[in-house]
Amino acid sequence: MGAFEGKVAVVTGAGRGIGREHALLFAKEGASVVVNDLGGSNTGDGADAVPAQEVANEIIAAGGKAVANTDNIATWSGAQNLIAQAISEFGSLDVVVNNAGILRDAFIAGMEESQWDSVVAVHLKGHAAVLHHAAAYWKEQSKAGNQPDAAVINTASASGVTVPNAGQGNYGAAKAGIAALTQVAAEELGRYGVRVNAIAPIARTRLTLATPGMGDMMAAEAQDAEAEGGFDAFSPANISPLVAYLASEKCAITGKVFAVQGGAISELAGWHDVKTIEADGPWLIDDIASRLP
Repeated sequence: MGAFEGKVAVVTGAGRGIGREHALLFAKEGASVVVNDLGGSNTGDGADAVPAQEVANEIIAAGGKAVANTDNIATWSGAQNLIAQAISEFGSLDVVVNNAGILRDAFIAGMEESQWDSVVAVHLKGHAAVLHHAAAYWKEQSKAGNQPDAAVINTASASGVTVPNAGQGNYGAAKAGIAALTQVAAEELGRYGVRVNAIAPIARTRLTLATPGMGDMMAAEAQDAEAEGGFDAFSPANISPLVAYLASEKCAITGKVFAVQGGAISELAGWHDVKTIEADGPWLIDDIASRLP
């Protein structure tokens, strides 16, 4: 018996990279998996049903249960179709892993409106849309007396929560929004038996390999690990065990964000007071100037 025997999991962006590893691990542990992937490029252009179907086929060939889904989760209707398919195909919904993402890097001064809108739509709106429809289902189940024991794992990033990355104002803002959304959702959905956490992963994917500097480092690490037969710290497979734990019945954690890379997992904390100045009356500009730095 696997950890997710009889459970139903939805994984977005599961046709490649980290999402594919999530889907394979959940299936190996007994879950019925809805493999969602629009099949677009790194920048979100185009669509291709092959990646999602290949992962679903791989799961089925290994004796698991899976179905492919190519809906665009950056739309409310696409997210609704995804959640509806999970329930109609497998009868319930227990786990949602929001993982889908794209990159359209640009410096703020030169960024086009479409670059901003598309990245925020896939990442932040995509998380919110899937979360909304899943939450509506779980709320309905709870009110009907079928209290869920469910989990959501969102995907934030170091870019936006720990390290400001020049050229990624759109991506960083979306990822910071996902971290905040995670905490709000944890507060709201706990009453329905749903835990909500997020990860900020670093791994070798299509997106990171396309990032200047990072891609070269990760490619070199893979070559070294293969040549030496050692631990590949940037393999996307290193990310999925944490996601599986956060989704499991063994986990009581909610409202947290965890950085995960290779052999390291760190709990992250958000904005907090580091210095406070006070005044007994109205603020004076010169007073602030002398005391705030």
